[in-house]
This record gives sequence, C-alpha cells and structure tokens, in this order.
Amino acid sequence: METTNTKPYYAAGIAAFVIWGFIPFPLKALAAYPSGQILCFRVAFSIVLLLLISVLFRRRQLQETLAQVKGAAAREKRLFLLYTFLGGALLTINWLAFIYVINHINIQTGSFSYLLCPILTAVLGFILLKEELRTNQWLAIALSTLSCVLVGTGELSSLLFSLLIALSYAFYLITQRLLKNYDKIILLTLQLLLSFALLAPFYSYFKGESTVALNNHFFLNIAVLSACFTVLPLFLNLFALKELTSGTIGILMYINPIINFIMAFLYFNEQTTPTKLLAYLLIFISVIIYNLNIKGRKKRGNGLVIPPVGTAAVLK
Repeated sequence: METTNTKPYYAAGIAAFVIWGFIPFPLKALAAYPSGQILCFRVAFSIVLLLLISVLFRRRQLQETLAQVKGAAAREKRLFLLYTFLGGALLTINWLAFIYVINHINIQTGSFSYLLCPILTAVLGFILLKEELRTNQWLAIALSTLSCVLVGTGELSSLLFSLLIALSYAFYLITQRLLKNYDKIILLTLQLLLSFALLAPFYSYFKGESTVALNNHFFLNIAVLSACFTVLPLFLNLFALKELTSGTIGILMYINPIINFIMAFLYFNEQTTPTKLLAYLLIFISVIIYNLNIKGRKKRGNGLVIPPVGTAAVLK
C-alpha cells in the first residue's frame, strides 16, 4: 500500500505559523496609522487577492459552492447566511483588536491571546457543542484561569484585550466548525466582503484626526500584510490540512505566539513583570498539559469531529 509523504504538508503547516509569528513587523511598520484604517485597507487588499485567486484558479470550487448553497434546504441556507455573517463580524473584531494591541499596548498581550485561545475554544466547545473534556484538560483550563488572574492583577486592560482577541477568535472557530462542509477560501472571501461592508461606512471614524499621509510606505506594508501575512499562510495552512489532522495543525499553531514572545523581548525590547512572567509560564504549562495524550474527540449525536486545539483555516 502506497504511503503519503507528509513532509511537504508538515513543512507547509510550519511555514504558515512561522510567517504568522512575524506579523508584528508589518504591523509595527504601520504604527503611525490608526488601527481601523490599517484594517480597512488590509481587508480590501485581501479581498482583491482572494477574488483574483478564486476567479483565476478556483473557479470550479466557486461554482460548486454556489450550487451547494442553492441546493440546500431553507433552514441550511439561513444557517449558512447567519454563520457567514457572524464569521465576518468576529473576524473584523479580532483583527481590529489584534492590530490595536500590537501597535498600542504590546506584543506580549497579543501573543498571550493566541496561547489562551485554543483552550477557550475547548471550553466553548464543551458549553455550546457538548464536547467532552478529559481530566488533564480541565486541569489545563484551571491553570489558564489562574494565568488570566495573574495578568489581570498586573494590568486589567491587557487582560481584557487578551480576552477580547481570544474570545472573538474562539467564537469564530465555532462558527467555522458549523460550516465545515463549505469551501474555506470561498467562505473567507464572503466573510471579508461582509467585513468590508461593516468597516467602509465608518472609515472616517476609524481615520479620526490622523494627518499621516497614505504614501508608498503605507501601501507597500499593507500589500505585504495582505499578501505575505494573510493570503500566503492561509493557503499553506489549507495545503497542510490535506494530509495533517486538525489536531496536528493545532499543535503547530503554538509556533506563532512563541515567535511573538521571542520577538517581543529580544527584538522590540519589551519589558514585563515577574507576575506576568509567572502567568506566561503557567499558560505554557497549561498548553502542554492540555495536549497530553491527544485523541480526536467527537461531538455526540452528529459525529462532528472537533479539533483538539487550533483551527482548520483562519487568518490572523
């Protein structure tokens, strides 16, 4: 029996999260601009790229998805529209909060969010999807809660932003699990179109009183952010998922915040406190404990396979 060479898929998965790990660089290069303005242009550029890719290279998947929605029952169509809209709204909140945190608070807070997110996703899966959790996973959740308490005692605003980023991302994952039978690229394109529709009317508000010119520096970094740190890692992630399990992708996902932490301290010279260091250590330990003896878990009732951690294909 011929076995599949998984090395290219591992390489693609690792590459995707390594790329996402360096996302503070293009964001920091745009720190002079309002977060909402950065987001508007990032979404617009990403939409153009995804539409070009869908029309030029993925026309069959586009036609199949349209036929799938048209042929669905009325209830399924309503759920498709609802969860697609929720996905677009949650993605908008997540990106806006993350850009603001990286440029106006610190990279550590953004990194902490994405370490916390998979465990929050598991808790939401338990509450909303009736997922079962093992004893070690409940222990990991307890340690994560303690870690949040420690961060909150040091600076409550950092904790609230971390929770906003992590919860919006976790809820986004839940909505995407419920749309698991639809093409991810087509869904993402629709969600970004919805995101742009939500953002565009408030562009003047997001821009505020900023007088910084939209020059070549701005557009170059937006193009890099959209193409190299949004669309490219998304495709690498999707390619990896052809052969790797979502649980494996979930483990690889931790490469991203680990790189963020390293950059925060060694390159951007961010400072921290002993309390926060203890909190970061606890969240790392909780991640290890949570992933001990990983096994695929199934939702009772309809057989929906839920990844132990992480995501099937989401953009940062």
